[in-house]
Amino acid sequence: MDTQKVDMFMMMNSKFFESHHLGAVRERLVGLDDSKSSAMQMVQFKDPTTALIISILIGGLGIDRFYIGDTGLGIAKLLTCGGLGIWTIIDWFLIMGATREKNMEAFQSSAY
Repeated sequence: MDTQKVDMFMMMNSKFFESHHLGAVRERLVGLDDSKSSAMQMVQFKDPTTALIISILIGGLGIDRFYIGDTGLGIAKLLTCGGLGIWTIIDWFLIMGATREKNMEAFQSSAY
């Protein structure tokens, strides 16, 4: 993938990844061939800010975990009413990082 496309991808999608992952993302993109780079443009990443808003509003029902793809944790959170509210409060601080980690997993799986 040429550097102009890599720079454009990084500008558009840097908010979806942890800052310490950005170097690895850039290296992986530079090494991609054109057939994989077009597939990479089609990957839909979850927005960490949206996950935080969902967590604040209806996080006690586990909807935030369902949104990022943690179905098992979403069910557990739903059945325990957000861990009696404690888990819900903890997720207000952790959900953005968890969303970015899930985005990195999606990036890595689509890059191969």
